[in-house]
Amino acid sequence: MTPRLTAFNVVSLTLGFAFLYLPIVLLVVFSFNESKLVTVWGGFSTRWYAALLGNGPLLEAAWVSLRIGVLSATFATVLGTLAAVALVRFGRFAGRTLLTGMVYAPLVMPEVITGLSLLLLFVALDVDRGFWTVTLAHVSFSMCFVTVVVQSRLVTMDRSLEEAAMDLGATPLATFFQVTLPLIAPAVAAGWMLAFTLSLDDLVIASFTSGPGATTLPMRIYGQVRLGVSPEINAACTIMIGVVTLAILAFSIASKRGLAEPGRAEGA
Repeated sequence: MTPRLTAFNVVSLTLGFAFLYLPIVLLVVFSFNESKLVTVWGGFSTRWYAALLGNGPLLEAAWVSLRIGVLSATFATVLGTLAAVALVRFGRFAGRTLLTGMVYAPLVMPEVITGLSLLLLFVALDVDRGFWTVTLAHVSFSMCFVTVVVQSRLVTMDRSLEEAAMDLGATPLATFFQVTLPLIAPAVAAGWMLAFTLSLDDLVIASFTSGPGATTLPMRIYGQVRLGVSPEINAACTIMIGVVTLAILAFSIASKRGLAEPGRAEGA
């Protein structure tokens, strides 16, 4: 029985989407505001995008965030994929319960606790905090999200394809790269995108683990917002929204094509 579209459902969906996306829409609209007052519309203008090009600290923070996001997402995807394969394909082994708990702990751990723990670790190891400590911190909490995404795909994948490849003489390593990895590629790509987004969004953990020369964009924006919202911040956030939106669309298209090809292969 097909559920009916009632007035209550329409109103609920409208209010829900408005609550989620109306603030983002307002931010984008006011990034084209002529007035210096971010809450008063003074006419359409792109002056703040031009002014953003001259804001060195904000651009440097955005570049740092992008580099940390790409590196941490890549490392987290590799480690998370390996952890998912170990949990799904290796069956029961010594330390499996401990590994499972360690993988899933960051999902429920408050960011303040994670950030403070990493800070104490870096201090105990006498490591200078900076770019790489933030990157390692982001890897530590984002790889668990990759593991969950990839693990869900491995559980539903037809394992007979891997067994057939090994029966035909392929080694386990060759089977993984030539059979398993192409089939789980959409999940791996989705995990990378999720880890990248989490890295760009993080403020708390980066605040604990950053140092000189490693100020991320959320940290820079938070520091400036306490003194008042600048229209340049709206412009910078709008550009980031555009970049993330384009990346999500690209990964969605790639994932749909990737899911279609394995589907045809499994049905052949």
